[in-house]
Amino acid sequence: MKNSGKLLSVSLAGLALPALAEAQTIDSGDTAWLMTATALVLFMTLPGLALFYGGLVRSKNVLSVLMQCFAICCVISILWLVVGYSMAFSDTAAAGLVGNLSKAFLAGVGVDTASGSIPESVFVMFQLTFAIITPALIVGGFAERMRFSAMLLFSVGWAIVVYFPVAHWVWAADGWLLERGFRDFAGGAVVHVNAGVGALVAALVLRNRRGFPDEAMPPHNLTMTVAGASMLWVGWFGFNGGSALVSGGAAGMAILVTHISAAAGSLAWMGMEWARFGKPSVLGIVTGMVAGLGTITPASGFVGPVGALIIGLSAGVVCFLATQFIKRKLKIDDSLDVFPVHGVGGFLGLLLTAVFSVWAGGVVPFADDQTMGGQFLVQLTGAVATVAWCAIGTFVVLKLIGFVVPLRVDEDDERQGLDLAQHEERGYIL
Repeated sequence: MKNSGKLLSVSLAGLALPALAEAQTIDSGDTAWLMTATALVLFMTLPGLALFYGGLVRSKNVLSVLMQCFAICCVISILWLVVGYSMAFSDTAAAGLVGNLSKAFLAGVGVDTASGSIPESVFVMFQLTFAIITPALIVGGFAERMRFSAMLLFSVGWAIVVYFPVAHWVWAADGWLLERGFRDFAGGAVVHVNAGVGALVAALVLRNRRGFPDEAMPPHNLTMTVAGASMLWVGWFGFNGGSALVSGGAAGMAILVTHISAAAGSLAWMGMEWARFGKPSVLGIVTGMVAGLGTITPASGFVGPVGALIIGLSAGVVCFLATQFIKRKLKIDDSLDVFPVHGVGGFLGLLLTAVFSVWAGGVVPFADDQTMGGQFLVQLTGAVATVAWCAIGTFVVLKLIGFVVPLRVDEDDERQGLDLAQHEERGYIL
C-alpha cells in the first residue's frame, strides 16, 4: 500500500497500519527494505522489461524498443522531479482528482523529512519506479511503428494526464477512490489497467503494423525474452512486497502470494495453450507468468496463499482467452499483448481482491460496515473509472501530439525497421 506522509493515519477499508500511523520516526530496517525494493522495481524496467519486449519484436526493431524503455526511464524521472510527485501525492487540488503543486521540484523533501518510517526521499524514489514502468509497458502496444519523437511526447503527456491523477485517486490521502475504500495494494488500476488501456487505444489510433494479421511476425529472440521475464519475476517481489512500505509480515505475505500467482498463471496459460494447439511454448509460459503477476498485484497485500493460487489460475485462463480474442477475432494489433495481459489481468485482479480479501485465507478483512458485495461494487467503480479516464486521456494526448509531429513512421521506414530508420544503428548481425 503506497502512502505519502499525510496518508499514514488513514484506515483503508479496515486495514490497520500501525507501523505507519506512528510519529515520523525513521526505521533503519524499513528503510533498507524499501531501498532494496526500489532497486528491484527499477530492475524490472531496465533491463527486465526492455529485454522481454526486445526479444518479442522482429530483429530490425530490437534496438528501438530498448531505446524507448531507456529513454522513458530518463524523461519520466525528470518529469517526476518537476511535477509528477507533487501531482500524485500533494494535497488534493480538486475533489480528490489530482494533487497541487506544493511539492513541485520536490520542495520540502530533505535528508531529514520522513514518510512514515522511511525517509521521504526513499518514498519518492520508490514511487518513481512505478511511474517509469507504466508508460514503458505501453511501448508494447505500439511497438515497431511509432516515431521516437512522438513516443517521447506521448510518454510525458500521458503521465501528466493519466498516470499522475489516477495515482492520486488511489494512493493519496485525499484521493477520491481511497476515501471510498478502494483496494489497490500495488498498482492493479494505477499501473496495469492504465498501461493496458493506454496500449489498446494507442494500437487503435496508430492502426495495425503493415502486414498484420496476414504476415507472420514471430519474436526474433525468445532467449532474450525469457531472460527479461525472469528479471520481471524477481523484480516483482519489490513491486508488491515493497508496497507494504515496511519490512515485516505484510511484505513477506505479499511476496509469497506474488510468487504463487506467477507460478499458477504460468501453468494455467501453458495448459490452455497445450490443449488448444497441441504443444506448450516458451512464449506462452512466460506470458502466463506476467499475467499471474499483473493480476495478483492489486490483491497482494490483502489475500492469502489459496486466494493467490486461484487468482493466478484465473489469470492464466482469462488472459489467454483475451489475447486470442483481441488478436484473432478483433484483429487489433496490440503488438505485444499489453491490453489482454496487463489491462484484463489488472481489471480481473481488482475484482477478485473483493472476493479473496475475506475468503480462502484473506489476510485483511473489510471494515465492519462493509460486505463482499459492497467491496466488489467499490472495486468495480474504481476499475471502470480508471478505464474511462485512461481511454479518453490517451486518445486526447495522441491526437494532440499528432498535430505536432507524425505519430507513425512512414511505410519505407517501417519496412526497413526502426533501428536504422530512427536511430541509424543495427541491433543484430547480418
